[in-house]
Amino acid sequence: MTKRTAAKYKIDRRMGENIWGRPKSPVNRRPYGPGQHGQRRKGKMSDFGLQLRAKQKLKGYYGDITEKQFRRIYAEAERMRGDTGENLIGLLERRLDAVVYRAKFVPTIFAARQFVNHGHVLVNGRRVNIPSYRVREGDVVEVKPASKQLAIVLEAVQLAERDVPDYIEVDHSKMTAKFVRVPQLADVPYPVMMEPNLIVEYYAMN
Repeated sequence: MTKRTAAKYKIDRRMGENIWGRPKSPVNRRPYGPGQHGQRRKGKMSDFGLQLRAKQKLKGYYGDITEKQFRRIYAEAERMRGDTGENLIGLLERRLDAVVYRAKFVPTIFAARQFVNHGHVLVNGRRVNIPSYRVREGDVVEVKPASKQLAIVLEAVQLAERDVPDYIEVDHSKMTAKFVRVPQLADVPYPVMMEPNLIVEYYAMN
């Protein structure tokens, strides 16, 4: 399990964007970076700066994935047929913690990682406690029976701030989610614009 190296709102402030679309994000009130020099960081970014920022934003969105793990996912996306940026998004959306978050079983991606890690999730009827576990098309992800009445689960289902995307079929009465297909970038409901093409450029140059 990768460590959560920064508070989720710190990531928002560092990026200057509300990357999860949450109502409590400090960016809603103060749209600049943290620290005494935060307001002075609005200068024009270099191409490298834009590429680095795109990478940090995508890594942050999926729970602040470590660079080592993210680089490994990127390398796999590069080896696959088709567009590397699209492949990268598809691999990230197939992570079990991402599916649990998308299905609205928990309120945040960080909670999803912890929820999986603590053994609350079944995949095709078997307990899986690895957040980076990769689901396949047709897999059924389920909150285990003993965990269905947890406050965090009941709270998440009621969240109005985001909808379940159409590549996941969810039955909240049974707390099950079927991963229907691997999405493309345009299918993924990011609250802010993600630019995997800039990440491809970043790794091509470094």
